[in-house]
Amino acid sequence: MSVPQPTAAERGEQILTVFGTAFGELLAADPAAFRVKFRKMAASAFAFYRGTACLFYKDLEREAHGGPYLDERTGRVWIHGDLHAENFGTYMDATGRLIFNVNDFDEAYVGPFTWDVKRLAASLALIGYTKALSDEQISHLVRIYAESYRERIHALATGAKDDELPPFTLDTAEGALLDALRDARAMTRFGLLDSMTEIRDFERRFAPGGGSIELDAATRYKVLAAFDGYLETLPESSLARPDSYRVKDVVGRRGIGIGSAGLPSYNILLEGNSDALENDVVIYMKQAQTPAVSRHVRDAAVREYFQHEGHRTVISQRALQAHADPWLGWTELDGSGQLVAEVSPYAVDLDWSDIDDPAEIALTVANLGRATATMHASADDESGHSLVPFSTERAIDAAIAADEEGFAGLLVDFAHSYGARARADHQIFVDLFRNGRIPGL
Repeated sequence: MSVPQPTAAERGEQILTVFGTAFGELLAADPAAFRVKFRKMAASAFAFYRGTACLFYKDLEREAHGGPYLDERTGRVWIHGDLHAENFGTYMDATGRLIFNVNDFDEAYVGPFTWDVKRLAASLALIGYTKALSDEQISHLVRIYAESYRERIHALATGAKDDELPPFTLDTAEGALLDALRDARAMTRFGLLDSMTEIRDFERRFAPGGGSIELDAATRYKVLAAFDGYLETLPESSLARPDSYRVKDVVGRRGIGIGSAGLPSYNILLEGNSDALENDVVIYMKQAQTPAVSRHVRDAAVREYFQHEGHRTVISQRALQAHADPWLGWTELDGSGQLVAEVSPYAVDLDWSDIDDPAEIALTVANLGRATATMHASADDESGHSLVPFSTERAIDAAIAADEEGFAGLLVDFAHSYGARARADHQIFVDLFRNGRIPGL
């Protein structure tokens, strides 16, 4: 029996309730930042979807304790938590290789693997709609994603060697993924530093303006104390040259992304791996947020595993991303968990604006399916963490094998239904926002 759909007015009240829980405290602290965030979300249904993982998981809450392809193992794996089609891009790993893979792990947690693939599938429906693809074309793309995910999970579960399933690099990637990697390779550390810093008295310092905020002495002292705590969370391999962590300058920043509104953030300029000024490194320290999915996974063992949200974000990223950023760590500031990572000159996000040819879209989607499977398989009993003490890929492979044909159909149906829900929600949200209905704004 189908569930009755709420009226626009009823759905508006649901959206406001979810927003109050997810954003209320931060919105009250910095309403101006949320006006910027919400204007960005108002631009399109996809931008709205990106900013509302909280609403997505509220809608999927009934699946927290069961659902198709979920059991005691597949319902409790490391997940990305905000897996949409734009949360992929490039990074330079700890070995110096440029990799294309999933990025942005702020929402990562432990939960049902299907939540990741459903969130991605719905995002494909939204992107397909903006590109005026037919429902049949969107269904085809979601099936490609599902089949590529399933194929890669099966290969990993049955012992495929690393050289048979290499990561997406300059040597192995193609299409839009290769374009992103080539763009990243053209970036330089000097270019990043030139955009953020200047040389004064023979030393590099942050340049004024450009969104940086000068800190008073007390705040600077607290940030530097938190930085000392961060150093204790780094692996020994990252500390081979202690001078790399000599602090040259510190400034404040405002959270500027759709997901970062109202979150205090700081940039710290470090010596880097040599005395040369062009090798200086910028890291950021950002207050980590409560992941939306955590409000709907009531597992005390998961909740108690993490010291705070900064610790959770870093442990999750290290589990889900092979050879993660060597500058990645956590600390505490004013009682709140902080994420610390490099402001990388080599980070390029997947850009869908020029991916219009059907064959190129299909190739990109297939590779996102493979990347998703590889991410899920990275975080299990072999990742060094006790929270997921079994082989994720074998558990997921067995669950899908029990109903091989139904997996793609499940994602296709969800993509269309939730894509339509998100488009309708976007219009409701725009009307709430422009008519002054969101409390605190």
